[in-house]
Amino acid sequence: MTIEPASLQGRARIHAALGDPARLAIVDALALGDASPGEIADDLGMPTNLVAHHVKVLAAAGLVVRGRSEGDRRRTYLRLQPEALATLTPPPPAGVGRVVFVCTRNSARSQLAAALWSDRTHTSAASAGTNPATRVHPRAVAVAYRHGLDLDPTGTAHVADVVRDDDLLIAVCDNAHEELTSPVRPRLHWSVPDPVRVDTDAAFEAAFADLAARVDRVAPVITPAIRSGDSSAPHARRLLDELHVPATG
Repeated sequence: MTIEPASLQGRARIHAALGDPARLAIVDALALGDASPGEIADDLGMPTNLVAHHVKVLAAAGLVVRGRSEGDRRRTYLRLQPEALATLTPPPPAGVGRVVFVCTRNSARSQLAAALWSDRTHTSAASAGTNPATRVHPRAVAVAYRHGLDLDPTGTAHVADVVRDDDLLIAVCDNAHEELTSPVRPRLHWSVPDPVRVDTDAAFEAAFADLAARVDRVAPVITPAIRSGDSSAPHARRLLDELHVPATG
C-alpha cells in the first residue's frame, strides 16, 4: 500500500501535536464539548499563557478551531475537530474488490482468516495456497467449529485459480509471502506461526486468536475500500510466472 506524502505530513503534525501530555489533556477536555481557554486553564490547573501556547500548536495541526461567543463577543470558545483525529488511521488501499488470504497449503491459516474476515465484515473473502493440500486440516475445521465458523474440508485451491486483478492479497505465512514476489499487487503480510508444524489444539487456537486479532484491527481500514459487484477474471498466468511453475492443462 502507498500513502500520499501530504497525508503522511499532516498525520505527522497531528501526532507531534498530541505528543505533549498537556496538549493531549486539552484534546481530552474538548472531546465531549467546547470550552474557552480560561475554562480549560481552570479545569486543568494550567497557566493561561501555557494554554494559549498549546492551543496555538493544536490549531496549527488542524485539531482545534476557535469561535467567537454569540453572547459575550469578547470570549472565544475552542472546538475539537474530530475529523482530524480520524485521519490518524492509515488510509485504505484504493480499488480493492475482495480480500484473498494466501498460505502455502491453504489448509489452515488462510482458511481460518477468510472465514473470520467474512464473519466479522459480512463481505466475501477467499483463500488459496501456493502449493495447496488436498484437504483442509482437521484441526482447522475443529477450531473453526468451536468458534462458530464453518470450513469446507475439501475446499482448497491454488492461487492461480482464485486471485483476480483487483484482489488484495494477505499472505498469512512467511513462505507464501516470499514466494509471491511481484511488487505490483497490493499486498499485506501477516507472519502467523504455522499451527500444523506443532499439530496440537493449542497451536491451532493460538493461530486462530492471532488471526482474529489481526482481522479485527485491519478490517475497519480495508472494508470501506472494497468495491461491490463483479470483479475481473483470474489472471492465472501472471501468478504462475511469479511462482515459477508451469501452467497445467
